[in-house]
Amino acid sequence: MSRVAKNPIEIVEGVDVKVDKNSIEVKGKIGEMKFDLHESIELEVNENIITVKYDDSIQQSIALAGTTRAIVNNMIVGVSKGFEKKLELKGVGYRAKASGKLLELTLGFSHPVKYQLPEEVQVETPSQTEVVLKSHNKQILGQAAAEIRAFRPPEPYKGKGVRYSDENVRRKEAKKAAGA
Repeated sequence: MSRVAKNPIEIVEGVDVKVDKNSIEVKGKIGEMKFDLHESIELEVNENIITVKYDDSIQQSIALAGTTRAIVNNMIVGVSKGFEKKLELKGVGYRAKASGKLLELTLGFSHPVKYQLPEEVQVETPSQTEVVLKSHNKQILGQAAAEIRAFRPPEPYKGKGVRYSDENVRRKEAKKAAGA
C-alpha cells in the first residue's frame, strides 16, 4: 500500500489546476506545467483538495500512485513558490560567473567550462564561489545542478570541487609516509 498516495494535495491560493482524463495542467505566478497521467491513475479535485485514485489490485498502479502524487505536489509548489539549489565551489582559483543563460566556471582545467542552462532555470552568482539555481520545475533544476556538479565533484582528500551547499563530503586521511 502506498502511504504517500493517500495524502491529499492542497491547492494553494493563486494556483489554477485543470484535470483532464489523462493529464493535469497547473498554472501559477511563476510558471505553468503539464503532466500526463498513467491510464491506471486518476486525480479527483474537490474544492481545493486533490486526491489520487488508483486500483489496489494492480501492483504497477500502486507504485505509480505515490510517484504521481509527489510529482503533482511538486508542480503546485513549483508554480507557487519555486525551487532553489545552491552550489559552492571549493578550491584555489575556482570561480563562477553567470551571464544570462550561460554559466562560466573556472575549475582548475586548462580552459573555462561553459554550461548552457535549460530555458526554465535561472542562475545567480552572489559571490565568485557561490551559484544559486532557481526554477519552477524541480526535476529540471535537480538535473542542471547535478550536471554542474559533475564537472568537478568534491574529492575526498582536500574537499576541492563543486558541491551542494548542504552536502557533507566525507574526508579521507592522507597516506602515511613509509617508515616514519
